[in-house]
Amino acid sequence: MTQAFSGMPKALGHIRVLDLSRVLAGPWCSQNLADLGADVIKIERPGVGDDTRAWGPPYARDADGNNTSEAAYFLTANRGKRSVTVDIATPEGQALIRDLAREADVVLENYKVGQLKRYGLDYDSLREIKPDLVYCSVTGFGQDGPYAHRAGYDFLIQGMGGLMSVTGERDDLPGGGPQKAGVALTDLMTGMYATVAVLAALTHRDRTGQGQYIDMALLDTQVAMLANVGSNYLNSGKPPRRWGNAHANIVPYQTFACADGHIIVATGNDGQYRKFVEAGEREDLLTDPRFATNPLRVQHRDVLVPLLAQMVKTRTRDDWIAKLEAVGVPCGPINDVGEVFENEQVKARGVAIEMDHPAAGKVKLVRSPMKLSLTPAQADLPPPMLGQHTEEVLREVLGRSEEEIAALRAKGAI
Repeated sequence: MTQAFSGMPKALGHIRVLDLSRVLAGPWCSQNLADLGADVIKIERPGVGDDTRAWGPPYARDADGNNTSEAAYFLTANRGKRSVTVDIATPEGQALIRDLAREADVVLENYKVGQLKRYGLDYDSLREIKPDLVYCSVTGFGQDGPYAHRAGYDFLIQGMGGLMSVTGERDDLPGGGPQKAGVALTDLMTGMYATVAVLAALTHRDRTGQGQYIDMALLDTQVAMLANVGSNYLNSGKPPRRWGNAHANIVPYQTFACADGHIIVATGNDGQYRKFVEAGEREDLLTDPRFATNPLRVQHRDVLVPLLAQMVKTRTRDDWIAKLEAVGVPCGPINDVGEVFENEQVKARGVAIEMDHPAAGKVKLVRSPMKLSLTPAQADLPPPMLGQHTEEVLREVLGRSEEEIAALRAKGAI
């Protein structure tokens, strides 16, 4: 299904973003802004580009089924952007970035702390030429503190920030031990928080004329997104343990093995628990006083859960889903990614899209989940080829002539 909203109004159609970020957290933020209509100019190193361009296979394939140079990882976070190659280590390249910043509303970067200051491209330098600039830095640990100069990667932060300590099976069970999430959640959530912060700063700018600096850190984000797990510790003084596919505060709220697969059952209240065991024809689990309320079920989970597991094992997955949905008990299958994209609800919502692409012909992507009635999130441009829009942007945004562009190319600045 091809997404085609190019004629519709854009919520951020008046915003230009100069994106100096790479890999995932920063590009995820700028892709959100691009989906909402911003003109995102992605600055990449000549000849190399974003690190994720080389993170393959898999790669996008052309009409003949052959791999292109476009890694699927890069495609996932860079639609809607224009790629401009600039060598910021050269004086001419630095001057170009300053000129582009003067024409931008937002600068987004994820260099190491202090690195851009050497080139005169830090916030203090750029706000002198663009006082109302919104400048967002994304780093592993933030701009201050004893870890500020450390490199930060999602995997490391998942471990340092506590997520892995509560993810994975219990130590006393087979396969027990800390486990990272299957996707780079810390990077993605930092990109989401950065998006919110940028939009808030733009709103403030529109009301006051003031730009500002945004300091986003992966570690800060990871600690914040511990949510109830962090709150549980702060209010009990006890570090939470890993529960695998179970829940620390609700029972039953976990996976169960059926006769032919697995099912998730999420009983959020006592009424749903009653309907669950009634569907399983286990009245004894309904009348047993040890299981009458959720706090009691949490207290006696080691007794209750094996009994529930025995009950669920007697029927097939589809049988359980049909019975539980009929009585309003939240439940569902555990799909692999192929089953996800074949799911009727996913198809009905148009989550998978195709876009025209200069190398692949068509690329398959996942659309933004933001569905706005008047200004829908959309992507008019596919993920760009390296440097695809360099000359276009220099002519359109900066008014450079063909001779000036040729001179910059001869000097290696672009």
